[in-house]
Amino acid sequence: MVTRGGRSSLGCLFLLLLVAIALYVGINVGEAYWRFYEFEDAMRQEVRFARQIPDDRIKLHLSALADSLGLPEEATTITVERTSSDIAVSAEYTEHLRFALFARDIRFTPRAAGPL
Repeated sequence: MVTRGGRSSLGCLFLLLLVAIALYVGINVGEAYWRFYEFEDAMRQEVRFARQIPDDRIKLHLSALADSLGLPEEATTITVERTSSDIAVSAEYTEHLRFALFARDIRFTPRAAGPL
């Protein structure tokens, strides 16, 4: 019969605790960044077809998407800057992330630009 030489399982429990904490924080932060990337991707899509779409419709579509993604109210304030040859669409918002022992604000500035 083989026995372990005085080792305890506390090292394994500590490692499992660290992994659980990393997953908890990573999922919350990951969700915020995932929503940001979805929103920015929608902006790129709007820029791609901006020649046929008026600015008001771009703002309305992106505002509705921000609402459906669960972004903060300030994300529905969309800025569209159009020149004769280019267009840029942007927004700014802050996600407030709460964790068990602390909270953190992350500022996002999704932006897409391209030719008309």
